[in-house]
Amino acid sequence: MTGGLFGRVLAFYERTMRRSLTHPGLLALFCVVLIAASYGCYRLLGSDLLPAFDEGGFVLDYVMPAGSSLQETSRVLSHVEAILRATPEVESTSRRTGLELGLAAVTEPNTGDIAVKLKASRSRSVDDVINEVRGKVTVSEPVLEVEFIQVLQDMIGDLTGAPEPVVVKLFSPDAGLLSTWAPQVAEALTKVTVNGQTPVVDVADGIEKSTSGPAVVFTVDPQATERAGFSAEELGTVAVAMVEGEPTLAPVIVGERPYTVRVRFPSSARASLEAMSNTMLVNSSGATSTLGSLTRVDELPGQTEVRRENLQRLVEVTARLEGVDMGTGVAAVQKAVADLKLPPSIRVEYGGTYREQQKSFRDLEIVLVLAVVLIFLVLLFEFRSFTPPIAILSSAILSTSGVFLALLITRTTFNVASFMGLIMVIGIVAKNGILLLDADEKFRAIGFSPEEAAIQAGRRRLRPIVMTALAAVAGMLPLALALGAGSQMLQPLAIAVIGGILISMLLSLIITPAIQVFLTTSKASRRAMAATPVHSFPAA
Repeated sequence: MTGGLFGRVLAFYERTMRRSLTHPGLLALFCVVLIAASYGCYRLLGSDLLPAFDEGGFVLDYVMPAGSSLQETSRVLSHVEAILRATPEVESTSRRTGLELGLAAVTEPNTGDIAVKLKASRSRSVDDVINEVRGKVTVSEPVLEVEFIQVLQDMIGDLTGAPEPVVVKLFSPDAGLLSTWAPQVAEALTKVTVNGQTPVVDVADGIEKSTSGPAVVFTVDPQATERAGFSAEELGTVAVAMVEGEPTLAPVIVGERPYTVRVRFPSSARASLEAMSNTMLVNSSGATSTLGSLTRVDELPGQTEVRRENLQRLVEVTARLEGVDMGTGVAAVQKAVADLKLPPSIRVEYGGTYREQQKSFRDLEIVLVLAVVLIFLVLLFEFRSFTPPIAILSSAILSTSGVFLALLITRTTFNVASFMGLIMVIGIVAKNGILLLDADEKFRAIGFSPEEAAIQAGRRRLRPIVMTALAAVAGMLPLALALGAGSQMLQPLAIAVIGGILISMLLSLIITPAIQVFLTTSKASRRAMAATPVHSFPAA
């Protein structure tokens, strides 16, 4: 026998194992309690797509009123940049006006973004800085619609076409109905409260933000045009040349490099619609006339862009979440939208990052099921019996309770990273079961009863199982403590793995051999085993 502390651990383990084999009802009750506790922890956990972490910067996306010129947008954004530079935590800024990162190359001159880099040594988090900047910008520039997001999330959102976490899609063939209800949905989102806070920020109703700039319509008078000797094509070319210019037929060569030259009317001719109407035109035959005498110039207000998905007209009400996980925030948003009692002709769907999260979770659920099936097949070929795979996978699946408990204790949301850690736990814990049941088969082969073989196998494999588990926990500890650059992205994975491994030491040494014995022996033989002492082999 092994003495000292480890000897006492072995003696305690043997007593616990014998009680488990003689009282299967208590062991079953323990498993049921463990499953219920796992479900309770899962329900209390929040959910996200990616772990929340401080990237050391953020992106300020902005939209000026429709029809704003590039010069006006630049003037307002210069003031915003001054606000950012006056913030002590801001190190540098970089602005793009009339351009955004994304799959679509078409952008408006009234849109863009500002990338903000924060100082490495600062006392406030990125969320606190964003709250302060948002308040100052909203008060000083009320015409500017802004939304704040961290850099990585902004890039992922733009490239996947789902830039906002909350997207309420309203589908209806009635454009007037959508225009009426979209602002009401947006107003309802601003009033959403969770634990006394208002986590929904940067709300956009999908109407004002999707309004294009004003348009100028030239209606040609065919009779006046014919009398003056002009054609409609010539007038169209002249109108385009006034507004944006016309490229020359041949480029200008400078330093052996061609440069396209765009020619347009002087600024005085395009300063206003009246100036454009009074501009004198000359046709190819030398006849002269003004644009106003040949056409009627009308200015149309901004029009709402028509957006469709699967040929169905929709309006998207978007928002971001702050200070709350995505699962809790979207659940509150869904309740607020349901309380509005929208007309039956409006169909509601939820997209954005929330939809990407749901899709990722469904894919990972399939991966989890496939992992369990593949492990079961490998164990089945190895042991050539259904009993060992069932025993090993039972403890492996029950070990996921440690994942949820560890996430709950550390207040970490259940996201893609922690889901991956849960899948890893299944494979790691299955390895412990293989070690244990392999020793169990060897003890049975030399004449031990199934019950005694399970106990001696646990004594023999207790030290290797504990050592490998503690080694894995030590390897994951730096990630779990978020030590090092970028470790916050994988922190939930490490926490999930550590929680699952720690509880697996107990489950692999008790649940796996107990289920193996229960599936291969009778109740009478287990009672006889409990009454007959057997000499123990030394532990490994």
